[in-house]
Amino acid sequence: MRTPNNEPLGSETDRAHPQPLSQAGGERDLLSASETGRSGVGKHAAAPERRCILTGEHGARGRLLRLAISPDGLVLPDPLARAPGRGAWIGVNRADLEAAMAKGRLKGALARAFKGAALTIPDDLPQRIEQALVRTLLDRLGMEMRAGKVLLGSDRIAEHARGGAVALLLHAADASADGARKLDQAWRVGNEREGTGDSGISLPLDRTALSVALGRENVVHLALSDPRAAARVRQHVERLLHFLEGPPDLGGGGTGHARQGARAAGGQRRTTNRD
Repeated sequence: MRTPNNEPLGSETDRAHPQPLSQAGGERDLLSASETGRSGVGKHAAAPERRCILTGEHGARGRLLRLAISPDGLVLPDPLARAPGRGAWIGVNRADLEAAMAKGRLKGALARAFKGAALTIPDDLPQRIEQALVRTLLDRLGMEMRAGKVLLGSDRIAEHARGGAVALLLHAADASADGARKLDQAWRVGNEREGTGDSGISLPLDRTALSVALGRENVVHLALSDPRAAARVRQHVERLLHFLEGPPDLGGGGTGHARQGARAAGGQRRTTNRD
């Protein structure tokens, strides 16, 4: 990576094992232990903060996205924040990013962040970012699946949910409303939150994408019972939903709603639900 030497807010520029921007996998989390703290799952304290170059607002590193420059000067997403050298952080959603690109605000902000280094902003940067965020979420789900942290199957999830043993409940974008509602209700019963309206998160990914990531057929619903694993997955979910739609409406206890109109993995709007 050809980048200047420093990065705002004490970023780690001397990484022992830098990896290419295109590599989305890996065992190190975006945040150490990935504690978001929004649902009583882990702790939010000590999470390093970064400043969005477009809004000036500060946020936890795991909630913002890092941009870096490739060797040929191309600005690319660095979702795991592993590329060496200086990076620029953004915390805006896709619509705001596209507006900033159209008005030239992103170009100016990047020029300041990278101290005048030669750079090229690809026209499809928003799409590249979305794809990178989807990839890192699916990679994380795959790792948790291989580690035995993911619960699959409506009956198994419902049993754990009623017993208060589900820290995070997720639904595919094309899950049936009835199937999701039954599991949401089981989760509320198990966590003594009946009447709150809290529910699992509807992902902007369909069952095909989830099935491929987890190596199972017809993955429509999934859950995590381990709080730390749930926190690791949740941070990726939140960041993707924020980029696609703005801040997701997330409920307490580790679950919540994604706004309606979330995109499926192929970028198409899902308008129908199946079982």
